[in-house]
Amino acid sequence: MQLSGDVASHALGLGYMTASTALDNSGYDCNVAVQAESLVMAKEHIVKTYGTLRYTIGEGCSGGSLAIYWVANAYPGIYQGILPTCSFPDAMTSATQVADYALLEHYWLQLQTNSATRGVVWSPTQFASVEGNALPVDAALSVGCLDPNPPYTSQSCPTGYFYGAVPYFPCPNLSTADEYNPQTNPAGDRCSIFDLNKNLLGLRQPSVWSANEKAIGHGFTGLPIDNVGVEYGLDALEKAEITPAQFADLNAYIGGADQDLDPVPNRMVADQPALANAYRTGLINETNNLNQTAIIDCRGPDPGAAHDAYRAFAVRARLDREHGGHGNQLIWEGPAPIIADQQCEINAFDAMNRWLTAIGNDHSSASTAAKVVNDKPSDLTDRCYDGRGDLLFNSLCGQTVVPVYGTARMVAGQPITTDSNKCQLEPLTRSDIAWTIGGVTMPVPFTDAEWAELEKAFPTGVCDFAKPGVSQQPTIPWQTYQKANGEVIYGGRPMGAPPSSEPLAPR
Repeated sequence: MQLSGDVASHALGLGYMTASTALDNSGYDCNVAVQAESLVMAKEHIVKTYGTLRYTIGEGCSGGSLAIYWVANAYPGIYQGILPTCSFPDAMTSATQVADYALLEHYWLQLQTNSATRGVVWSPTQFASVEGNALPVDAALSVGCLDPNPPYTSQSCPTGYFYGAVPYFPCPNLSTADEYNPQTNPAGDRCSIFDLNKNLLGLRQPSVWSANEKAIGHGFTGLPIDNVGVEYGLDALEKAEITPAQFADLNAYIGGADQDLDPVPNRMVADQPALANAYRTGLINETNNLNQTAIIDCRGPDPGAAHDAYRAFAVRARLDREHGGHGNQLIWEGPAPIIADQQCEINAFDAMNRWLTAIGNDHSSASTAAKVVNDKPSDLTDRCYDGRGDLLFNSLCGQTVVPVYGTARMVAGQPITTDSNKCQLEPLTRSDIAWTIGGVTMPVPFTDAEWAELEKAFPTGVCDFAKPGVSQQPTIPWQTYQKANGEVIYGGRPMGAPPSSEPLAPR
């Protein structure tokens, strides 16, 4: 078992083996291929030393949940069951959310000095409606920060999520002389989460190289994030929570970020082949292989700690889209912030043990995915706990206990799947934007000046989230990123079928 904390002690007390590796810890390494390889090597050592494993259960909160979710999808078979808590399905769709918050914060801060000249004033409540949550604006924006003057500080970026993606943020255990600096050392080492995945994402193409890339003769790691066509605040506008003037100003001035994630006036354009590679490598978790893994996700309310409850349901929505159901995933809720219940992981471990034992005893010819659903014990359903280990009822607690808020991209029209990192576009049409007030629908009365701002903000059109995202495609399981001669295979290549085992001839 790859377990930690109280649940690890619980498992050890029952006679199970627990283990972990440094390189599957997202705080040290956030690369799905490296994480998976480290786990395979650990399991190989355990099998050679102690014998055959019945099954492997992965457990983790936050970055730990991210690791087990995307490894289970990109490398099916490493885990037979996973126990995510305060979960993230992957890093690259979360990167879109964090980038949106950072851009919104930059807009908010810039507006403080320009609101008089632009004639636009926001209340914190109105801005929260654009972000998709009910938090005060300062707390909601704490996962972002887009400051054009580094270095970032704990005060300007309280959670560290955004500056984890900034290439000139100080690298641990690396001298200043070796670090990337856009002004003084453009050839230095870039330590962003994107650069940690360079071999998976690939390099930026010469047609989009910055002056620094031209100077050093190669592209930086491509960025698979994009906000072209995103109508920030659309749902809030159509519910009359914000005004047409606010909507027009926000979309005219929100801008984007460059290859160093510094703010620029233009929207962000995702790099290719990085965008397509993010899907094929599993950096964006499409869940197309995840139906082979049993899942119990412990989910509590998020009091503003950047572990949004919607993410467990984003995984569920992706499973529904890919497989027509989510019979392999259970969500156990409770009032304990983030974790649901003080005993959730332990209770989930015991339940997962029964579930995987039933699957192991199924010697039929059914597929693994079918066994995961068919052999789930009948008493295992979604659940609601009281926070102290007591089961209240066998269904979700609901919005009053675990509110499921959205994101800025969901307010712009993206479904809860939230895995369209670059949208397909449709024309900006005045009649398509309508208020619904008291059950009555009417076109939003933009002034000609406001509409001109929107036409300038969306010269190529606006997002059509009814269509799949640009380059959206299934994760390709079990890829290799190295040729026999040691050269990199950017974006990966399928490893092919495993070699067959031939019995030795008798002596």
